[in-house]
Amino acid sequence: MIVEVITVGTELLLGQIVNGNAAFIADALAGKGFDAHFQVTVGDNPARMEAAIATALERADAVIITGGIGPTPDDLTREAICAVTGRSLRFSSEWAEVLRERFSGMGREMPSNNLRQAEYPEGAELIHNPRGTAPGLALSHRGRWIFALPGVPREMAGMLSEEVLPRLAEAAGTSETLVSRIIRTWGRSESRTAELLQDLYLRSENPSLAYLASAGEIKVRITAKAADVGEAERMIAPLSSEICRRLGPAVFGFDDQTIELRLLELLEERGWTIGTAESMTAGLVAARITLTPGSSRVFRGSVVSYASDLKERLLGVAAETLGEGVVSARTAREMAEGARRTLGVDVGLAVTGSAGPAPADRPVGVVYVGVATPERVETRRLQMPGDRERVRVYTTTAALHLARLGITGVWWNR
Repeated sequence: MIVEVITVGTELLLGQIVNGNAAFIADALAGKGFDAHFQVTVGDNPARMEAAIATALERADAVIITGGIGPTPDDLTREAICAVTGRSLRFSSEWAEVLRERFSGMGREMPSNNLRQAEYPEGAELIHNPRGTAPGLALSHRGRWIFALPGVPREMAGMLSEEVLPRLAEAAGTSETLVSRIIRTWGRSESRTAELLQDLYLRSENPSLAYLASAGEIKVRITAKAADVGEAERMIAPLSSEICRRLGPAVFGFDDQTIELRLLELLEERGWTIGTAESMTAGLVAARITLTPGSSRVFRGSVVSYASDLKERLLGVAAETLGEGVVSARTAREMAEGARRTLGVDVGLAVTGSAGPAPADRPVGVVYVGVATPERVETRRLQMPGDRERVRVYTTTAALHLARLGITGVWWNR
């Protein structure tokens, strides 16, 4: 079954509200095995709303609309559905009474325009909304389903899972499910990763492969459609194993296993603690590590030392090292070792670099990361792309991964 999603609201087009509803619905549909070929966002304009609904009905088996069923004059979804389907607008005295009782229970007088929420297209079923005042709508029209849900995320999510998805499953007459596995990698570009997996991508339709890039990490998504979760996972397993074999140490986690979580696991396995010494990133690495609940078990603290004299006083970085330039492999090495001493940790992670916009000792984007463990000390020189913010974000991610490779004893070779 093909399901199209239409999100309504001029505020979405203006960027005043992030369109989280579309992503939520898409994820829920995929999890149930429904196909979604298009998503449409349309403003509060009757003609454009009608066109969007009519087009969706031509290319999909069901349409889910969110937004535009509130009590204000710009809530026009009910009227647009009527115009497209040739139906009249009816009034539910039962729902009007529900609305009055709700407002009375809150000790408030109900504005008269709330009665608009008791209106519905002829033939539609009103879907109960326990979390708000706007009922949803379910309408079967010429072999297609139209669902209208509130734009309020909490209300929409409950009605989708409790009312809409079961109806779609019954209409589809199938129990297919879609299961995805994410293989998380770092150290290779998206193009190089795709090159290494090209033959798998070309010959695999179910399961299928996709690539997602974010902040220096590359995610390989494997998706399988099957009768049940167990069968889908069995289809995914051999492909996942082959991808991991080809990508080797670049693979660091799966699904929701972030680099922060992976670091916590590795440190706890060894009974080690970690601390950071940061110049260019000014505490961003420490902030990322502490995103994970339980990080206090392994994270001791951070020294943020922008000024050269602080590097010398707080970390014990030799003055002659700083004379070579703050951005250098030797500075990163001594900062990492200094973090171990100063913070009393097993692993010292250090960052120094030139984020721009003006060069600092080295060209913009040149970064040095140092990792000191009980076993050895290593540094890496990195060249980061983009503006100041991107350099800092990518460097933070890289530092966490180099700490992982240092802790495991596997240093990345490009």
